[in-house]
Amino acid sequence: MYKPSTAAIGDLHPPTRYAVSVLLSDRDLRKELDEGRLELDPFDDALIQPSSIDVRLDRFFRVFDNSKYTHIDPSRQQDDLTSLVEHSDDDAFVLHPGEFVLGSTFETVRLPEDLAGRLEGKSSLGRLGLLTHSTAGFIDPGFSGHITLELSNVANLPITLWPGMKIGQLCLFRLSSPAENPYGSKAAGSRYQGQRGPTPSRAHLNFARVDTSR
Repeated sequence: MYKPSTAAIGDLHPPTRYAVSVLLSDRDLRKELDEGRLELDPFDDALIQPSSIDVRLDRFFRVFDNSKYTHIDPSRQQDDLTSLVEHSDDDAFVLHPGEFVLGSTFETVRLPEDLAGRLEGKSSLGRLGLLTHSTAGFIDPGFSGHITLELSNVANLPITLWPGMKIGQLCLFRLSSPAENPYGSKAAGSRYQGQRGPTPSRAHLNFARVDTSR
């Protein structure tokens, strides 16, 4: 029969910096930023929420050209699959129902080796039918660059996307220990380190398959 442990919490989790993985609060986010371990540029303190940091939408988008290929093949380099478009601050990008485009955060982000990030959408935008990412919201420790957004409209009406608007919120988690091979290290084989603007898929660079016949 299971019996609850009678050990003190301090015995279960020794008081070291990396004893427990946690979601950082607003005060811890400010501390990481003040110490320069976590970087967002440009940064505004008003973007800090109770347990996340709001990020804003940049003015560049990558749209898919459906006339260049008959299908998308992640094993092949398809350079003409997307094209880059730029909108001014006064010119909204209109995302139509069922459309999917790539965008990026206005901020560049740099994470230390012991913090991982998770990009989530804004509740108010989600209620309008805007999805901020397509299962690709995780950010590895050591990452540096703009965060690419996978934007899709699941509503029945077009949605206007304004450059500079709040588009998502970045949550930070402390790892149980610093990553041995953080993102950007040679061993990690990182494909998007230092990316600028909405960056198309580079799946072909390390595409691999296993034999499934056994």
